[in-house]
Amino acid sequence: MASLTLATLPRKVMNRLTMLLFAVALPLERLLHRHSLVGHTEFIDPARFAWTSVLEENWQLIRRELDEVLGYRDDIPNYLDLSDDAKGLTERQNWKTFIFYAYGAKASYNCRRCPQTAALLGRITGMKSGFFSILMPGTRLKAHRGHFAGVLRYHLGLKVPDPQRCGLRVGTQIVHWQEGKSLVFDDTFEHEAWNETEDMRVVLFVDFARPLPFPLSLVNDVLIWLIGHSSVVQPGMARMREWNRRFSRIWRRSRGEASPL
Repeated sequence: MASLTLATLPRKVMNRLTMLLFAVALPLERLLHRHSLVGHTEFIDPARFAWTSVLEENWQLIRRELDEVLGYRDDIPNYLDLSDDAKGLTERQNWKTFIFYAYGAKASYNCRRCPQTAALLGRITGMKSGFFSILMPGTRLKAHRGHFAGVLRYHLGLKVPDPQRCGLRVGTQIVHWQEGKSLVFDDTFEHEAWNETEDMRVVLFVDFARPLPFPLSLVNDVLIWLIGHSSVVQPGMARMREWNRRFSRIWRRSRGEASPL
């Protein structure tokens, strides 16, 4: 008899469980903000996280792997094709993403293609998702906010054609990415991003667990895992896995590599 898992539950059951999950997560948000070990502000000093200096010291290694990935720009998926939650933020072809981890699930082939980046992502405490976030020329992401306070967001500037024309607003504060420099912010504040240049803007985009005291940290980890397995996220995860298989074939074919049996 097949075992029952979240993945095998009927869609109606999953939808109801997802609704219950978000009903619990919303009031919990105030508790997470109140007990956050790094406060509740738009931006947080990256120096409060020891791993940010490691990524900054090695940003050029990541950039070299990014440059190879960008050689396949037309084959990189649109973020809006993977995330239903992001629909309407911009035109679908304007925001592309090369995913290494999503809600803790590893995109193994992408990690093998960029081993230095994958290894550095593994050094981030509480890392849940990580990918190259690519804004095409002339792109603006409309104002929006994250739905769950249990994660914080990290950006490492990798390709910034003109910092003064590439910006990020979080709440009332506006900042500009710089290559090799870190930003940490709370995406539950309203935020928007833009690239007004004629070239691509790329950052290493990471969601990691908000530092919290125990046992709230354990509750948060469980909630993040449940959200990753919810009916809101799973359709996009299935599309991501299919895209990864397709991209791996394109990459191997371009290098004359044999496909796995």
